Amino acid sequence: MSDERLAPAAASEPAISVALVEDEAGTRERLVHALGQASRLCLAHAAGTGQELLDWLASNSVDVLLVDLGLPDIPGLEVIRRARALSPGTEIMVITLFGDEANMMRAFAAGARGYLLKDGTEDDLARHVLNLHAGGSPMTPIIARQLLSRLATPTPAAPPSLSAGPELRSDALSPREHDILVKLSRGYTYSEVAGLLDIAPSTVQSHVKNIYSKLAVHSKAEAIFEARQLGLL
Repeated sequence: MSDERLAPAAASEPAISVALVEDEAGTRERLVHALGQASRLCLAHAAGTGQELLDWLASNSVDVLLVDLGLPDIPGLEVIRRARALSPGTEIMVITLFGDEANMMRAFAAGARGYLLKDGTEDDLARHVLNLHAGGSPMTPIIARQLLSRLATPTPAAPPSLSAGPELRSDALSPREHDILVKLSRGYTYSEVAGLLDIAPSTVQSHVKNIYSKLAVHSKAEAIFEARQLGLL
């Protein structure tokens, strides 16, 4: 089966310009590498801060913009709003660790047309960008479920409070597990966490399995989301 990400672009197909803003250098490099998996995509700019990106947009245009919400200088939601004003024709997609309903709805209201969680998106990032440019709205499955649930609710409702479950709170994360989850939420890889804590990568993986079990989740993105809901992050 052919893979559109690796197939050469037809001569009649114009290149799709992409810009992104991500403050964590390692993550930014991985996103840039992932975008390179599709020959139709052309990276126009990779910024480390919201202001850098907006300054660039003031005199440049781009087809697709990828925005991290957790920027150190300007909130990602504000970057989306201002980017929309600077370049109305740009399709904007969020790539973030924040999987809560509030950020999701605010991002869509600000002008985003796609919403991906960083965990597990890099391998398919080029495909998602092509989908967005073609008129789609790529979303991580957990985000799509939240949106469908929101639309199916007749009146606005707050996200369920998982802290109401005493069994979860009584089985809280250990200090080491909490430390590992905090570092993962900041974009560090398992290997990087192992180096920071001077432990083996296999030990990190073992702690992550315990975290998943305690929070009843199956991925890093879900663990971070549930931990935020519990007030653990």
